[in-house]
Amino acid sequence: MDLSLNEKRLLKVLEKIKKGDPATLASHMDTTAESVIQFALLLEGRGLARVEKKVDITYHLTEEGARYAREGLPERQMLNSFNERIPISDLTAHPLSRVGMGQMRKKGWVAIRDGMVEKTGRDAPGEDEIALADLSRGGKGIALLQKRGLICERQETVYLITVTPEGEALAAKGLDLVEEVGTLTREQIIGGAWKDLRLRRYSLETLPRKIYPGKVHPYQRLLDEMRQILLEMGFAEIYGGLVQSSFWNFDALFQPQDHPAREMQDTFFLKEHVPVPEGYEKVRDMHLHGGTTSSTGWGGHWSREKAEQCVLRTHTTSLSIQHLVAHPEPPVKVFCIGRVYRRESIDSTHLAEFEQLEGIVMDRDVTFRHLLGFLKEFYGRMGFEDVRFRPGYFPYTEPSVEPEVYVDGLGWVEMGGAGIFREEVRAPWGVTHPVLAWGLGVSRVAMLRLGLKDLRQLYRTDIDLVRETPSWQQSSEVRGGN
Repeated sequence: MDLSLNEKRLLKVLEKIKKGDPATLASHMDTTAESVIQFALLLEGRGLARVEKKVDITYHLTEEGARYAREGLPERQMLNSFNERIPISDLTAHPLSRVGMGQMRKKGWVAIRDGMVEKTGRDAPGEDEIALADLSRGGKGIALLQKRGLICERQETVYLITVTPEGEALAAKGLDLVEEVGTLTREQIIGGAWKDLRLRRYSLETLPRKIYPGKVHPYQRLLDEMRQILLEMGFAEIYGGLVQSSFWNFDALFQPQDHPAREMQDTFFLKEHVPVPEGYEKVRDMHLHGGTTSSTGWGGHWSREKAEQCVLRTHTTSLSIQHLVAHPEPPVKVFCIGRVYRRESIDSTHLAEFEQLEGIVMDRDVTFRHLLGFLKEFYGRMGFEDVRFRPGYFPYTEPSVEPEVYVDGLGWVEMGGAGIFREEVRAPWGVTHPVLAWGLGVSRVAMLRLGLKDLRQLYRTDIDLVRETPSWQQSSEVRGGN
């Protein structure tokens, strides 16, 4: 068997130590770990060595997590700050009350009665506290800490190179480590020196090392494909900041200030505040009593301070409504593809940040039927031949639908939400024509198109995913008829 000098050198080292990582083997060969991996893969192709690749995932405390590991979680610190009972007004003055109060109630550590906060006695360490004390224990506590932004995930690719019995047998027979020449110079050929050189043998049957060209990430290709389809359908793209005021993210869309989606469990609230825009009073009145429309509004109390608080946008509809306010006259036909943020528990189908695609159409005499037509056209161009709609509910559209597409092997899959902006959304800004609105989670489409089972694969540093995913997807992979 004809081996290169470097293959022989590595096999000689493996004969002595049997197995090792690239860095250890490189120290014995006076070369780099990257070169060792290359030599080992050549030996593996000949059946003389085995290369094992493993991706290790480790968790590390963020700066905030490290502080809580020393001092205790906010809810534990708050619980230890009083005896059995304390007025809620006193407890909310605690510097950690913004986070700790909700967590104490969620964990059942305290109960609130007649303006007093009382301990329940059920304050055993939760899974998050146990994991915070020792990240190596893993478990559900890791997901809880990730959701709260107290730990971060790191990935490291580890290689282990082992000699095979065939490799040991070949090395035992003895290996000639005389240096070989793989490339001849012009002078060597003209002068005849090549006759005295030991030339490296080449086999035409051996496939050359595979070279991977630069490629766009498959997820980015999908985003570009969606963008191109919408541009071809006559839409214009709009952009906007990741940080939005609660006014634009919630209030302007007629989402009540006590809506569950505004809670800390769903929204990343920031400490910054920005002034509400001119004309906010009409939105306020719409919430309180329906303004000048036939709506009765939500009633209750409306807080200007709450509307001014900044958030990481929970949807790109906040950009759509601002564009509509700036362009109240038809026609308007725009879309946005952008990242949004929600306090989700991270698992195979949920992330705290993800991409959302959204579009709106405002024009004279557009109807609900036009909305369904736009959606069917878009999904059809994305390769989903069978599309159906079922009634849905969203705070700022009525009527509303949830489009579904049929996928072979999965059946009907819900893809997003759509509807016509309610009068309560349009009226404060003088928009008198119908507004068709729709949005979808891009990652769900990506999982179907790429055949993924875990959403997190889209964001991991996995070069193999980029290399192995074709530049285009066969239609039979995800498309199907019913």
